[in-house]
Amino acid sequence: MTTHLPGAPGTDAPALAQDAAQPAAAPAWLSRFSLAGQVALVTGARRGLGWEIARALAGCGAHVVLNGREAHALEAAAQSLREQGASASAAAFDVGDAPAMRAAFARLDAEHGRLDILVNNVGGRLRQPLQSLDDAQILGLLHTNLAAGVLLAREAAQRMLKQGSGRLIAITSIAGPQARAGDAIYATAKAGLAGLVRALAAEYGPHGITSNGIAPGGFATEANAAMVADPAVGAHFASRTPVGRWGRPEEIAGAAVFLASPAASYVNGHVLVVDGGMSIAM
Repeated sequence: MTTHLPGAPGTDAPALAQDAAQPAAAPAWLSRFSLAGQVALVTGARRGLGWEIARALAGCGAHVVLNGREAHALEAAAQSLREQGASASAAAFDVGDAPAMRAAFARLDAEHGRLDILVNNVGGRLRQPLQSLDDAQILGLLHTNLAAGVLLAREAAQRMLKQGSGRLIAITSIAGPQARAGDAIYATAKAGLAGLVRALAAEYGPHGITSNGIAPGGFATEANAAMVADPAVGAHFASRTPVGRWGRPEEIAGAAVFLASPAASYVNGHVLVVDGGMSIAM
């Protein structure tokens, strides 16, 4: 008598029926990535990685509140999402302005009554030696890249604690652990942001709130356009990445959707690197 493993050649009819039924389970697994009914705030969402993240979250069913400083451009971006059948609105405020930030969260409370996802994406950078930066520039960069993220997380967590659930996602950088000369303040702030991710994971995990980060490598965004176009710099950077190219902005979106979704319910305190392998290459 020969015994066949399920699904192997010679399998009997019931096993075949079981195999045939397997694809039907796919929609159930995909539903773990649905963000339907959730409200997400994405800072720095007018363009670049923030825009791609906002677009992806909206495409997975969330109502996305796009943040930036230019009200007209933000509203146009939100309108473009609505025209595609997504749910989106604009919230223009400077994350470096604490009173304006608190007022924006108060409006969010009034309009939506909840906040499920925060993506802290705003950042600023001055690639200059430390000795060339004055006090105001140093403190300004630290405030934009780190302190503002702390304040955003505190405001968001205040809402999430009441709900007993939430996702805090910070956009860090491979520049945090992979330091380089002439970029000290940015690297310092991003390393601090990764530390914040872990600290908040420990603090809020018992309350149903996860805290994670995404560390992008080199992406061909508007901010990096000059570097990408430079024959020497662009090609050199691409050659240092195992995949041999710069990242496309939309390639950041999958990581954000995953960390925001129920599929990542047991992922907490992690910084997900999205860099084409650059940070592990010799």
